Amino acid sequence: MEHRHNRAEEISKYDEALALYDTDIDDADIHAEVTDLLAAKQAENDTQEVKKFLFSCIDLTTLKTTDSAESVMRFTERVNAFAATYPDLSSVAAICVWPNMAGVVHDTCEVEDVRLACVAGGFPSSQTFTEVKVAETALALHDGADEIDIVISVGEFLAGDYETMCDEIEELKSTCGDRHLKVILETGALGSMANVMKASILAMYSGADFIKTSTGKLTPAATPEAALVMCRAIKEYHARTGRRVGFKPAGGINTVADAVAYYTIVKETLGAEWLTPGLFRLGTSRLANLLLSEITGEETKFF
Repeated sequence: MEHRHNRAEEISKYDEALALYDTDIDDADIHAEVTDLLAAKQAENDTQEVKKFLFSCIDLTTLKTTDSAESVMRFTERVNAFAATYPDLSSVAAICVWPNMAGVVHDTCEVEDVRLACVAGGFPSSQTFTEVKVAETALALHDGADEIDIVISVGEFLAGDYETMCDEIEELKSTCGDRHLKVILETGALGSMANVMKASILAMYSGADFIKTSTGKLTPAATPEAALVMCRAIKEYHARTGRRVGFKPAGGINTVADAVAYYTIVKETLGAEWLTPGLFRLGTSRLANLLLSEITGEETKFF
């Protein structure tokens, strides 16, 4: 009986946290609000300066089944070459790879400011034992990862088992220590914007340094609606706690206009403080060449 009592207390702790926020969100209202916001503000952000900034926020990502040590080494060497080829441009923010490829990137990357990010924790499904998630995370960190991207236990969240989901995030953040933990909500699987808000809050309360929309492995991936809700959650959480949590849209960012839309949402919702690679990232690879083409004024396939 005591175990059940303690479990009820734990669950109520998370419900108590959620009760501090307005999670009664209507999907149609969010769609209308983000449509109006982008119609009013996006065009003014379609500038060279913004595009250069967005390039510096990219987590250049390769998460293919066919990745090998050789292919990841070549991928990383392109980042090294970029710094020499375009000395007047900031490089990407990070290289993001499978956890077993952390050592390859660590040994190959020569650009000091480029971070090494790894997906871990049973990415992309998060369907494995917590002990395996912790071990995989620890191994990636040991091999040089600066940042870890994990996925929440979506099934447990949807079942209302916030304790299991949050305990796992806390344990993985403890494993990361002072290195950043990005927590992926997989917003396309959550079913409603109300759930996106709840998952955002719970992830932040459990120690997330960033909250991220998607793995890119499910459809829909990132959407402007989810971005608006997540940014509002970050803003409210910061107002209550004083802690700044970063935001990373990922998956389905296929055009420069998509990236400018997310920039606009962050700028208008969170303000200039969040317009830094320390608090804003874009999870994509195809965007790098598109942005570079617009920045240089000619079609460029560098990466």
